Amino acid sequence: MRTARDRIRHAVSFEIIGLLIVVPLGALGLGFHAADLGVIAITASLVATGWNYLYNLLFDRAMRRWRGTVQKTVPIRVLHAVLFEGGLLVVTLPLIALTLGVGLWQALLLDLALVLFYLVYAFVFNWAYDRIFPLPEGA
Repeated sequence: MRTARDRIRHAVSFEIIGLLIVVPLGALGLGFHAADLGVIAITASLVATGWNYLYNLLFDRAMRRWRGTVQKTVPIRVLHAVLFEGGLLVVTLPLIALTLGVGLWQALLLDLALVLFYLVYAFVFNWAYDRIFPLPEGA
């Protein structure tokens, strides 16, 4: 399994790179002010960073118990990303509605757009991270 230091590096780098991509794209593509999207993105990022650390720790423990390894296949990576983003959707929906002054339906559509972006981003980021920082022997 990964060390606490490695998990922190993973979570922080995931959020910083994600913010650098999503705020400018969201402002250009959706027509909201970058500052409003920035508030949403940074708040969600802080929540997501904590969730990322806890979720990955629990996911790896479950994998080790059920499969005997924390090595992820492509289907497991897809499940990993879907479950992670689903948990964040529950928390971020009210935040988006309040900050942008939109109804829950509009907030849900925006949140789903963010989830779709982060779903793909999480898959690519985690795959790349595992290539750049391989698991220790025997993980």
